[in-house]
Amino acid sequence: MKKIAFIIPPTVELLDLAGPVQVFTEAMFYGMDFAIEFYLYQKNPVSTSGLTFGKLNRYTEAKLNPGDYIFIPGMDQNYIRSKSFQNEKGFFNWLAMCSQKKINVCSVCNGAFALGKAALLNGMECTTHWRRVKELQQQFPQTKVLSDVLYVKNKNVCTSAGISAGIDLALSILEDLAGPHFTQLVARGLVVYYRGNGSRKRRENYLDFRNHINMKIHEIQDYLFDHMSGETTIAKLASIAEMSPRNLTRVFKETTGTTVHEYLTMIRIDEAKTLIKNSKNNIRSIALQCGFKTERQLQRILKYA
Repeated sequence: MKKIAFIIPPTVELLDLAGPVQVFTEAMFYGMDFAIEFYLYQKNPVSTSGLTFGKLNRYTEAKLNPGDYIFIPGMDQNYIRSKSFQNEKGFFNWLAMCSQKKINVCSVCNGAFALGKAALLNGMECTTHWRRVKELQQQFPQTKVLSDVLYVKNKNVCTSAGISAGIDLALSILEDLAGPHFTQLVARGLVVYYRGNGSRKRRENYLDFRNHINMKIHEIQDYLFDHMSGETTIAKLASIAEMSPRNLTRVFKETTGTTVHEYLTMIRIDEAKTLIKNSKNNIRSIALQCGFKTERQLQRILKYA
């Protein structure tokens, strides 16, 4: 079970905290095995909107393992400029130690300043809220602060831009762990569109073909994923969608921009890549699970994918 530990600073921005929390909570609703935990590093934190928090343990009591995640949400910028924040050397050292132990350290918005204080951004690209890009760059000249991305992932250090971009980072992490189809289910449950990072070509991720509101076609896309290991006919899909085969073929292409066959091949390849990365199954088992006839067929397709 992976742990997702959220460190609540004084003057925390609520959406910076709640957005990623809700992503992982929704993932648990769909069966993901997560443990969400909350910690503080100063007593009695209060959000920028005045909401207080109940009793929480200090970050030093967190029992985290390699592969777990720490999230530092954004906070009031005046607090970041204060001596109180600057003097949190024990907390910054702890973040550095966690990173050395291969625990993933992530920030939302100006939570990146805490990562900078922990020397985790040196020699790396990162991002933060657009209002704080210049200040972050000036304070940590050994990093390159980007202003035109939603998030930046460097090995086990991740930063995201302002406010809702924390949701995008959390969804990206979820895609790494569970694959694009599962991430799409979570995004739909949250009624958000998984935007990715804007750095991939449109046809390199099948999630882009689900940016529509046709529920019948969504149903077909879900069916294709759930039954990718078997043979699926247009006639069967048309029956599910309550359309004629010809009409389904036309509507699917108009709605998604791709054909049923192309889409099925795409999700089979995506799922195979995810399983190869995260599964202990052998390549032959993965090939059959994803609907490829042989191990050799999958290897040949992956070579050119």
